[in-house]
Amino acid sequence: MDFAKIIANWYRANKRDLPWRETKDPYLIWLSEIILQQTRVEQGLPYYYRFAERFPTVADLADADEDQVMKLWQGLGYYSRARNMHATAKTVYQQRGRAFPSSYSELIRLKGIGEYTASAISSFAANEARAVVDGNVYRLLSRYSGAGIPIDTTAGKKYFSALAADLLDKDDPGVHNQAVMEFGARQCRPARPFCSACPLASGCAALKEGKVGLLPVKSKRPRTRERYFNYLMIRDKGQIWLNKRGSGDIWQSLYDFPLVETPAPVDEAGLFQLEDFRKILKDREYLVISVSQTLKHVLSHQVIHARFWELELKGYLKPESKYITVEEKEMEAYAFPKLITNYLENNL
Repeated sequence: MDFAKIIANWYRANKRDLPWRETKDPYLIWLSEIILQQTRVEQGLPYYYRFAERFPTVADLADADEDQVMKLWQGLGYYSRARNMHATAKTVYQQRGRAFPSSYSELIRLKGIGEYTASAISSFAANEARAVVDGNVYRLLSRYSGAGIPIDTTAGKKYFSALAADLLDKDDPGVHNQAVMEFGARQCRPARPFCSACPLASGCAALKEGKVGLLPVKSKRPRTRERYFNYLMIRDKGQIWLNKRGSGDIWQSLYDFPLVETPAPVDEAGLFQLEDFRKILKDREYLVISVSQTLKHVLSHQVIHARFWELELKGYLKPESKYITVEEKEMEAYAFPKLITNYLENNL
């Protein structure tokens, strides 16, 4: 069976018209690849248009303020992608001006670009014979070969990278790589794959052995961490206190409210007696305006249980230097985690 030919023919008949497939510009292709990491095409497409319009060249992105980039990224999640993307744009512009690299050897040295992304960009933009292996390709190759090696292990990554390289159409690697990713996303889907109408069915080991639903194999996922956030939405004469999150935890460089994290849920009396709460409010008097229900926010390896405590100060209190104060009408200019965005949309 000619795997590459069958995949390419399927792709030409079934591919989606996507803007990054209509360009050889490595910068725009890079934008799309970073946006689509851990993200469905339907969700990432408006963000691609947004970034391509606001920052049409790497120089434009490099010159942007970090808050601009984070605000534009708001809602897409995995915010380290945006920070790395911005840092990479600065590096490229400093070293190469407006010329974004297209070779694997140059791309792999840039922050936030690993083997998959470097292979994708170099094959799409420069037709380098580099095979891509993303989640869709892992699933396709695992089922096609019948291999039960866990795809998230060193051995699994090595095995499927070698298999992808063996199957690669070296004469047209860009189309081949687009084809295997599209096939995995739309034909060989995680659930309810279209096996009865699959052009690879006669050569698919998993279909022959009745293992389609069992492949690919993953190692046991790490235990989910439960966290309890108590956000203090402090109002002071029309101003609201905000905090810019630092490194070492989720949502770096995004804004939130002063936070008291507890090891378990707490009620009003328990929260107001905590030392972390007293450090924020000190001895100033305040009025409790409202307390939200617990909002559950699920991340990849964490579950956040959040409550929002809206407080009105009775007298002026200059916040600690780590906090800023902004007028409510100005809050739209700041990038918040989706948890807080959802709360604000329903409560302001």
